[in-house]
Amino acid sequence: MLLRDGTIQPHDMVQALALLASRGGRLTDILLARGMVAETTLYQSLAAHWGVGLANLSHPPDARLIDAFGASDCLRHSILPWRKAGGATVIVTAYPEDFEPHRPRLTALFGALVLAVAPARQIESAVLAVRGPALASLAETRVPESESCRHFRAETLRVPIFLMALTVLVAALLAPAAVLIGMTVLATFCMLAFSMLKLAAWMSLLCPPPPVLPPPHPPPDTALPTVSVMVALYKEGNIAPRLVKRLGLLDYPQELLEVLLVVEAEDHQTRSALDGADLPPWMRVVAVPAGRVKTKPRALNFALDHCHGSIVGVYDAEDAPAPDQIRRIVDRFLSATPDLACVQAMLDYYNPHTNWLARCFTIEYAAWFRQFLPGLERLGMVVPLGGTSLFFRRDHLERLGRWDAHNVTEDADLGIRLARHGLRTEVIASVTMEEANCRALPWIKQRSRWSKGFMMTWLTHMRDPRLLWRQLGPRRFVGVQVLVLGSILQSLLAPLLWSFWLVPLGVPHPMVTALSPPAFTALYLTFFATTALTIAFDIAALRRTGHRLSPLWVPTLIFYHPLASFAAYKALWELLTRPFYWDKTSHGLFD
Repeated sequence: MLLRDGTIQPHDMVQALALLASRGGRLTDILLARGMVAETTLYQSLAAHWGVGLANLSHPPDARLIDAFGASDCLRHSILPWRKAGGATVIVTAYPEDFEPHRPRLTALFGALVLAVAPARQIESAVLAVRGPALASLAETRVPESESCRHFRAETLRVPIFLMALTVLVAALLAPAAVLIGMTVLATFCMLAFSMLKLAAWMSLLCPPPPVLPPPHPPPDTALPTVSVMVALYKEGNIAPRLVKRLGLLDYPQELLEVLLVVEAEDHQTRSALDGADLPPWMRVVAVPAGRVKTKPRALNFALDHCHGSIVGVYDAEDAPAPDQIRRIVDRFLSATPDLACVQAMLDYYNPHTNWLARCFTIEYAAWFRQFLPGLERLGMVVPLGGTSLFFRRDHLERLGRWDAHNVTEDADLGIRLARHGLRTEVIASVTMEEANCRALPWIKQRSRWSKGFMMTWLTHMRDPRLLWRQLGPRRFVGVQVLVLGSILQSLLAPLLWSFWLVPLGVPHPMVTALSPPAFTALYLTFFATTALTIAFDIAALRRTGHRLSPLWVPTLIFYHPLASFAAYKALWELLTRPFYWDKTSHGLFD
């Protein structure tokens, strides 16, 4: 009909049909994504072809009908139970060719049906007009209560922490040497345990990987999956146009890719910038209504209802992913066993030479993403996810309750929940470049949010230690303690260890007289041995990147790590005062 009306050129239709045969998907998506036909014209032709009406959705839908089918299902399937007409219910769909599998359920709910068509975006707008606030509220409570931190009350921790601090203070006044020794030993033990975990991860990467079959490339007649990518934006007006340009470089069939730019409804700065960004048909803006919390995981939970893909990914505002990243991730999912729930890409920085802080942050990220996380995966340990460049099988993500909207490090929390439910995470050697946060105060704010999230994550998952032990097993349970609790304690107690740097300078250490010489020497050597191991680990990780950074910068991280201690104390204060506050990081300053 489109050809007969002359609304599409024959060669465009031939190309669209060839793409449909080789890649699958929908003809309507191909035509729209590649700009071969206007949306209004296409749906007029669809209505005529199927012999149904073209719905005018400026008339609001019946909210009771939407509730019966489910607002989330309306958005996911682009199906709208619109209104009653006589003895039938008018059902509006954007994809009449996919309607039949839904007919039995709709018939059971509503009886006689009358079909009509309308564009997916109009259906989405109609659903949100009547059920947007309800979906936004639901986005805050998707995770089961037993695995969520949403009922955390800071006041329940204030008294225990106050009493603990008071006990330490009184003990320090009565027996200062004993308290100093005890806390220093604890700090040294945390540092040693974390270093041993890093060493094990490093050594695992030096061993030959287990043999695996090469990933089978889908033959031309195999349909690739639709991939949905969500990008949560807040006050990002200066970087939004550049983000659109970077995501436009992704090498994946446009008709099988949708990018959702997720903004807060009241964020007029970002929304105005996106309005002027000339978005391609496969990108669209999703506005999140206001709620009780304003966090990235809440925004992602709300936006997931708008996604149509079976694979769902997350990027950040400043991300520049490798063009072939999604293809490689899809290949990995297609060749993996069903228990692979998440694929994490590596993160790196595109501004490592901005200043000293940027160099240190780049080295730290190299150690974390190039060695530590891949090593944890190789060891079969729990992998704490990064907040971006991670992709999920949607069915697994939905079954777990998506993200915890109240956790300010929703990524690490989700990594543990995946492992608790018997699902796997893999780290793939595809790199997303980001902007290094390289000003001291914003860095501390960002790191304090991460530390607060780690504290909250540990408290949440340790509500029932025996259950966690059974779900993870002894080895992974201990690994989580070292990784999460150990890193928190290490940052909080690190100032006690800085005093060891006085010894090479000839300054007497206060514990020399309190400990026997062998005991002090053991502590002293443990501190410097773990420091040397960390330096070697970081140098090896830096060599895995393409950065022209001298290894001589690595030892200067001894002046960088104290910032993490300041951030940890800020995090502890906020845990007791503002547990769900999201201290936002600004982007685009060193792009």
